[in-house]
Amino acid sequence: MFIRTDRLFLRPAFPEDWQAMYDRLDDEGIVRNLARAPWPYRAEDAQAFAKRAQDPWRPGFVITMPGANGSPMVGQMGLGEDEGETQIGYWIARPYWGRGIASEAGAAVLEVARMLGHKRLVAGHFTDNPASGRVLLKLGFRSTGEIRMDFSCGRGQKAPAMRYEMQLDEDSQESEVMRAA
Repeated sequence: MFIRTDRLFLRPAFPEDWQAMYDRLDDEGIVRNLARAPWPYRAEDAQAFAKRAQDPWRPGFVITMPGANGSPMVGQMGLGEDEGETQIGYWIARPYWGRGIASEAGAAVLEVARMLGHKRLVAGHFTDNPASGRVLLKLGFRSTGEIRMDFSCGRGQKAPAMRYEMQLDEDSQESEVMRAA
């Protein structure tokens, strides 16, 4: 599945993406906010992730920005599983923070979730990463008020995480930023 927005192109990860993925995620400040990426992040971790099988019910996307300096990969976003529920997760490379990329990509991924028939999504962020919470609220998620201890491979321990949810319904408006390619 491929998605085009005003500035971005979202696509599945390909095995040859491992080097760009490794280069972008070789940053403890990013990895510590992810649940499943270990720190230190190794080339083998990027290679394994880049060639993993795609789940058609919960797809993942490489976020690219055509014309970006160096590698066009600016992050990743996708749907995953969390305790039997569908969760949205993402990371954006540090040089691209504060540019609205997570919000733009998120709106597109939410439309994919609706098209796939998901009715509810969950999300979370570690409490010391409030920028992720602002992205989730901007996308229309609502805080559940729950803070739970979630494990972070990058931290090597559990840390407090805020929980969010979103009800997806068929009547929701399509995002203006998304045009299926």
